[in-house]
Amino acid sequence: MRVGHAIIRALLMISGLYWRGKRNATKVVLKTNVFSSPRVPKAFDGLTMLQISDLHVDCSAEAMTQVTRLVGDLSYDLCLLTGDYRAKTWGPYDAALDGMRCVRAALKSPVYGVLGNHDTVRMLPGLEDMGIKMLMNESETIRRGRDSLHLVGIDDAHFYRADNIEKATEAIPHDDFSVLVTHTPEIYRQAAHADFDVLISGHTHGGQICLPGGIPLTLSAVLPRALGSGAWQHHEMIGYTSVGAGSSVVPVRFNCPPEITLHRLQRVDH
Repeated sequence: MRVGHAIIRALLMISGLYWRGKRNATKVVLKTNVFSSPRVPKAFDGLTMLQISDLHVDCSAEAMTQVTRLVGDLSYDLCLLTGDYRAKTWGPYDAALDGMRCVRAALKSPVYGVLGNHDTVRMLPGLEDMGIKMLMNESETIRRGRDSLHLVGIDDAHFYRADNIEKATEAIPHDDFSVLVTHTPEIYRQAAHADFDVLISGHTHGGQICLPGGIPLTLSAVLPRALGSGAWQHHEMIGYTSVGAGSSVVPVRFNCPPEITLHRLQRVDH
C-alpha cells in the first residue's frame, strides 16, 4: 500500500500538479445542508448540527488551522465527528490525539463522535478525555420538553465490520425520530431497514482526486455514486456524505474541496 502511495505522489510531482493539489487540500470550506422531513419533532425544528469528518489531523496542519478558524465563528446546537482522526491505519496515534486536542478546543459542547477505519479503539480514552462523547454502537437521547431525538452512533462498518445497529437501537421507541451517525455510508441499506430518519456519514472523501465537475476517480466504498458525497435519499431515509476536512493517502485534492458541514433540521408539512 505504501508503495502505491509513493507512486501516486511521484506521478503528481512529475506532472507538476502535486503542490497545487496540496494547496487545494488546505482550503477547507463551510457547506450547509437542510434535512427536511415531516417527522422532525416540533421542538427540534431548526436544530443545527456541525459535522466534521475525516480530519486525518496529523496529515495536514494547514487544513486543521483552517478548520479551527471556521468553527470559531459558528453557532450550532451540537457537533458530530464522523471518524478517521489519524492519517495512517497503523502505528502510533499520539500525534493524532494531540491534533484532536487542538480541534476539540475550538468546538462548542456537546460533541459526539464515532470511530473510522483509520482509528484504533485504543484512541477512545484519549478522545473521551477531551470531552467527546464517543458512541460505540450506542444511542444518546436528547429531550426538549415532550419531544425526543435519538442520536445513534455505530462503530466502523467499512474495515473492522464492528457495527451493530440492532444493539445500538434496542432502547429506541420505533416511532421516534432517529439520526444515525456512521463513518461510512455503506451501511445505508441496513439503516433504512432499521427506519432511521437521517444518516450522517463521511469516509469517501468524495473521491478526493476528481475530474472536472467533481466526478470521482474512485470512492473507496461499495455504494452507488449518488451516495458518495453531499445530500441524498434512500427510500424514506435522508442522508448526507461529507467529503471530509482532511486528506488521506496523499495530502492533495482536485475538484473536491475539503469541507465542514452545518446541518439544520427542518420540519415540513406532509
